[in-house]
Formats: sequence, C-alpha cells, structure tokens
Amino acid sequence: QVQLVESGGRLVQAGGSLRLSCAASGSIFSRGVMGWFRQAPGKEREFVAGITTLDYTSYADSVKGRFTISRDNDKNTVYMQMNSLKPEDTGIYYCAVHPTKFFISQNPTSYINWGQGTQVTVSS
Repeated sequence: QVQLVESGGRLVQAGGSLRLSCAASGSIFSRGVMGWFRQAPGKEREFVAGITTLDYTSYADSVKGRFTISRDNDKNTVYMQMNSLKPEDTGIYYCAVHPTKFFISQNPTSYINWGQGTQVTVSS
C-alpha cells in the first residue's frame, strides 16, 4: 500500500496563498489518479482537484481558476497551489489515491488510500 503524508496547511488571511504537499511512500506514477479533498466541520468530504498519471487535471467549480494541482513523479509528491483563498476554503485537506490511472472520480469512497490530512484555516 501507498502511504500518504500531507503538509503545508496553516492559518492564512483571505486573499492569501498556500501550497499543500502530499508525499507518497512509494512510486505514485504507476499508482493512479491522485486527488485532493477537503472536509469542513459538520460537512461531508468534498472533491477539490484531481490529476491523472498523464497530468490531466480536474477541479471543483468552487476552486477553478484559484487552485492548481500538479505532481512530481521523481519526488513522489503531489502539490496543490491555492491562491485567492476564501474563508469557505477552510477545512482539513486530504490527498488520496484512486485505483484507475485516467479517470478522475469526484466520489471519495472510490479512493483507496488516504493521508491523515492537513488543516487549512482562512480568516476573513
């Protein structure tokens, strides 16, 4: 199994930027789609962004134009650059691995490996 460790979350003011990292214990290139999800208090976990092994990307409508997902296969790491942050972006951000390589699912139950999460708090 792949172990995932997220980092980069912290308190930031609205309008600010953060870059989250997700380091995998093994090679992620052949593993499958990588996704970022978030969960706010009292809400369900929701899809934020995903990237295939061929670097095709998909984003939730709420973050399009503000967030960018990328992967560095040499470093076994997936990143998410978050700009123009809003208070509604607050939550725990998780990365996860999907068993397929080319289809980006927005359903969190279809992902098979998860990190422990990193807290992002955006103050107004």
